[in-house]
Amino acid sequence: MLDRPDSLAARAQGQGGGAAPGRPRAARGPFRPEVWLNARQRSSVRLSAHYFRLVDVLAVIGVALAVMFGLRSGEASHGLTAAEAAPLAAGALSALTLLRGFQLYRFARDTFWPLHLAGVAACGLVAGGAALLAALALGAEAPGRVGLWTAANGACLLGLHGAWLGLIARWRRQGALSPNIVVVGATRHAQTLIEQALDRRDMNVLGVFDDRLARAPQSVAGVPVLGDASALMTHRIMPYVDRIVLAIDPEAGQRVRDLTQRLQTLPNPLTVLVDSELGGDGVLNRLANAPLAALDGPADPDRRAFNKRLQDLLIGALLLAVAAPIMALIALAVRLDSPGPVFFRQRRHGFNHETIVVWKFRSMRQEAADATASRQVCPGDDRVTRVGRFIRATSLDELPQLFNVLSGEMSLVGPRPHAIGMKTGETESALLVAEYAHRCRIKPGMTGWAAVKGSRGPVDTEAQVRKRVQLDIEYVERQSFWLDLWIMLITVPVLLGDRAAVR
Repeated sequence: MLDRPDSLAARAQGQGGGAAPGRPRAARGPFRPEVWLNARQRSSVRLSAHYFRLVDVLAVIGVALAVMFGLRSGEASHGLTAAEAAPLAAGALSALTLLRGFQLYRFARDTFWPLHLAGVAACGLVAGGAALLAALALGAEAPGRVGLWTAANGACLLGLHGAWLGLIARWRRQGALSPNIVVVGATRHAQTLIEQALDRRDMNVLGVFDDRLARAPQSVAGVPVLGDASALMTHRIMPYVDRIVLAIDPEAGQRVRDLTQRLQTLPNPLTVLVDSELGGDGVLNRLANAPLAALDGPADPDRRAFNKRLQDLLIGALLLAVAAPIMALIALAVRLDSPGPVFFRQRRHGFNHETIVVWKFRSMRQEAADATASRQVCPGDDRVTRVGRFIRATSLDELPQLFNVLSGEMSLVGPRPHAIGMKTGETESALLVAEYAHRCRIKPGMTGWAAVKGSRGPVDTEAQVRKRVQLDIEYVERQSFWLDLWIMLITVPVLLGDRAAVR
């Protein structure tokens, strides 16, 4: 169950550096979205415009096919001719092109819904006209068919876009489309920013952090001070944060540089507030529209994320169907080999430091299970069962992670999710490389660039951790639909061809 903002703020006292001794607990401020979503879930909402367009495409094609073959069934038994099908195909293509061309998938905050629906109706009528012209040009006697399609297609699109507008209005009321930010620095700049944001109500300010906590107030413009800058680095609220705003007086140059260097190690984007921006709406527009306001128009990162999610759903479902019999046999073998559950569940780092529960087939004795990976697997590890050695060597123990992929917590391709608290030697792996958190800027994957480049299995030295992080960040920067396909295609040959790797 997701933590709500009230519980997160209440537990800030228990965080390292969460509050000065003796300070009363700060009350929640005026920014309280009804729907409390973490960054991964909010990114799914952000991609809604792409899903709406996909549904429109399927609906327009479905209506055209229904009209073509529905009328055909009551006529002569000969097949549908090209001259009869072409007008409706031209109309469907025209409708879809016009909807996108007139930017009717832009659901901006100031969208006037009657005007939007009027635009959808106009696109439907123009598409009907295009279908009629195509019929006349081809000499097809199909005015009735074209008229029926125009009416049915227009009604379908109006109904769908009415539903889209209703959904988006509801999400906006709940705060699901407003960026979540935290402010670093309990300063006059922070107070001005929060007061301006409160007037506009287009972003959620979750809390304020200040490294000079002894001099900081309990709250800034009604938003509580939750801790110091060190507490921010590991605070429970961070998976819910879309952007960090540094609101330090620019004259404190060294302090700004130090905080910027520290905060850039987090996966959350960082914005430095410039004093001159506070006089107008410029900074508010910049924060409110980036990066979460993608419903205001298509953006390349969102299109890439949408394509990646479709890839995960389609290929993941196919792989699960193919692997189901194998998974059933593995489950039976695990159960017969040693006492204990079939599955092993482990808390790991997900997107934006979200905590996710990753599924695997159990490959160790139940009493030797290591949920925090404080002791990484080594050659001849006595904790691994007989069946476990085989499924680990072939990576078949990872197959249940297909459920994580379909649920949206993971992707088929991405940085491998590391266990929370995983250690390299005596040190937590996440503390060895400053850029470690950057690998969390994308969903973790079942396989990934690092895995096919030889960095897989335990990381026993700082050099191995550094190489893994370097490869993961390289993937984050290069990720594309085709790169993911290539990684998936070579994963099995690479893994099976490297028998020496410890897994």
